[in-house]
Amino acid sequence: MSDDSYLFEGPAEAPAPRDNNPPLSISELSFALKRTLEDRFGHVRLRGEVSKVNRHASGHIYLTLKDDKSAIDGVVWKGSARGLGVQPEAGLEVIVTGKITSYPARSSYQIVIESMEAAGAGALLAQLERLKVRLREEGLFEPGRKTPLPPFPATIGVITSPTGAVIRDVLHRIAERWPCRVIVWPVVVQGESACGQVSNAIRGFDGMTPDGPIPRPDLLIVARGGGSVEDLWCFNDEGLARTVAAACIPIISAVGHETDTTLIDFVSDRRAPTPTGAAEMATPVLADLRYTVADMDRRMVQAGGRLIEDRRTRLRAVARGLPARPEDLLALAQQRLDHVSSRLGSGLQRNVALHERHLAVTGGKLSPALLRTRIERGQDRLRGAGDRLGAALQAGVARGERRLLQVSGRLSPEPLHRRLDQRQARLEAVGARLDGVLPRRLERDADRLAALSRALTTLDPGRPKPGFARVEDSDGAWITSAKALEAGQAVRLVFGDGVQPATIDGGDPRPFPPRPAAKPKPSAADQGSLF
Repeated sequence: MSDDSYLFEGPAEAPAPRDNNPPLSISELSFALKRTLEDRFGHVRLRGEVSKVNRHASGHIYLTLKDDKSAIDGVVWKGSARGLGVQPEAGLEVIVTGKITSYPARSSYQIVIESMEAAGAGALLAQLERLKVRLREEGLFEPGRKTPLPPFPATIGVITSPTGAVIRDVLHRIAERWPCRVIVWPVVVQGESACGQVSNAIRGFDGMTPDGPIPRPDLLIVARGGGSVEDLWCFNDEGLARTVAAACIPIISAVGHETDTTLIDFVSDRRAPTPTGAAEMATPVLADLRYTVADMDRRMVQAGGRLIEDRRTRLRAVARGLPARPEDLLALAQQRLDHVSSRLGSGLQRNVALHERHLAVTGGKLSPALLRTRIERGQDRLRGAGDRLGAALQAGVARGERRLLQVSGRLSPEPLHRRLDQRQARLEAVGARLDGVLPRRLERDADRLAALSRALTTLDPGRPKPGFARVEDSDGAWITSAKALEAGQAVRLVFGDGVQPATIDGGDPRPFPPRPAAKPKPSAADQGSLF
């Protein structure tokens, strides 16, 4: 190799300067901060108040924890949301456990919550009070929706723990007071799964049928012994409270001691202070019922005996007031009947005489002049109506002619002729109807006049009808009353075909001979019988 091989054409390039503080990208910085926060605060416990709770459709829960000076965003992933000790609610003070991380897209930090519990009993009670207010506004606490307990239950369902003193006390108390069938649905009564098991038990009892292999209970008892607020907190679950409110079977709540109060105490149909008190509330005392039935039976027998003795005494008292012989009861009534029947004949005669006098008075008021005046008045009205009708027709025709003359100047001849023909036809029709109505009206009035004349002729005493006679004295005056006659007085009997003299003898009238009975008509020989 020659020395010319190491020769360069032109000056050599200067080396690039080195930087001890290279720049970072935004993403590199964000993820570096994220790793630093997660490494430094991988497990933290925070206490604060929950606000701005947002349950996403994906199942994740986004919220904010705050105190009086600061706030931090939080997130609960879907897998951790179901295992929380308490469900997040705005205003609830909680203690959460999780890790601090960042959200690079917004350059903010947040806590990923893995567990959550209430910050003491005060926070739990505050949450319970808010839930009570909401359920009360929905009407779940109203007394009107509660179902009365059956007085004599045949089957009782008990929802409680199968071990412990509660179930033994309940069963012993029921067997002592009211031996009946008891169905126990075992559940846990403390912890996270307690509310779900109790709800399933209530729905299971509610779904039974009365005629099924396991009969449906007449009422349910939800029982648990005493404990702290945290121990009894499962009975403050909203889902359990709504299940109790929706049940068809009456439910007695017997959770804790008398001083313990849970949410299902407000929605159940009855609340018992203790489980033993629930058993007493659900069952009557069989011995007391037997004593009551026996006492009522004794009182009924005594009352029946007193009633019978009272009726017997009253019957004896009434019997003493009756006569010795039954015939004496009818004697007075028979006497009154005989007295009334003796006056019946004379009463009938007086009634006939009274009606005869009324007939004579009424007949005297009728005269041909009265009927003739009425007929003439009717004829006058008929003639006046005819005259008014003719004048009205003439006036109508005149008005029509005048209107025709007034309108003829404004109309063409053809419509005028048509309307004139129509009016003329209507006028002729009215005249034809009038010509037919007026003679018929006159004919009907004439018939009525003839009928009234015949009636006048029939009722005229001057011409007696066959079978009737007019009594006159010697001077020819009419005698209209029997009181006007005297014994030995000469009278005339005027018949329709002549006059016969007569004398009033004044003796008792002789009875008329009985009228011979009509002879039956001989029946045809060939006439058959219908029966």
